[in-house]
Amino acid sequence: MILVGLTGGIGSGKSTVSAALAARGAVIVDADQVVRDVQQPGSPVLAKLAERFGAQVIAADGSLDRPALAAIAFADPDALKDLNGIVHPAVGAEMNRQVMQHVASERVVVLDIPLLTENPREGLQGKIVVDVPLETQVDRLVRFRGFDEADARARISRQATREQRLEGAGFVVDNSGDTAALAPQIEQLWRWLQSLPQLPADYQFAGRKDGVDKDGVDKDGVDKDGAAPTA
Repeated sequence: MILVGLTGGIGSGKSTVSAALAARGAVIVDADQVVRDVQQPGSPVLAKLAERFGAQVIAADGSLDRPALAAIAFADPDALKDLNGIVHPAVGAEMNRQVMQHVASERVVVLDIPLLTENPREGLQGKIVVDVPLETQVDRLVRFRGFDEADARARISRQATREQRLEGAGFVVDNSGDTAALAPQIEQLWRWLQSLPQLPADYQFAGRKDGVDKDGVDKDGVDKDGAAPTA
């Protein structure tokens, strides 16, 4: 197994790069999707959330009412701590499970984590950063996601800076152009990934450096708003 991280600021087009790697055979472990999966109706996590925060966080169809939960959790530090204590262990365990399924294979496994810079991982062989200028992020959020400019800038400001993300990057994808400009970079990225050494079959994924998994919760509404629009 080859194990790397993939990150990029909101509006960078990280999801487009992730999809391109999946099309070439990479296994994508998507932190945002894991968050949604562990909070599905009938899950232990959802039951614990309902027990802690009350029936008002459960929608009429039995799913998690994310805005309702966010309104409670992010207005109260103790509530946020409790939310993190419920969600983070489940997310970390599921991400680790998905990674370890492929440990004895020769697959490229990509941890797609919007806030990888803020929440570093041990045991990765490299970090891929999808990079765009700040104004490109703002423009995409306004045009493709329906944000107003002030909200777009506020969302961006709550993530790591561009410079912080680029620090320690093993491969940088410049996604400020169109699909045609991205394609040759994906080919170069795939060659770089295949050049990395295989991890031993007895490798154990360590996960978060501080031992606490924080993927999946953000001030914007429970699951991180890191998936970016197609460039």
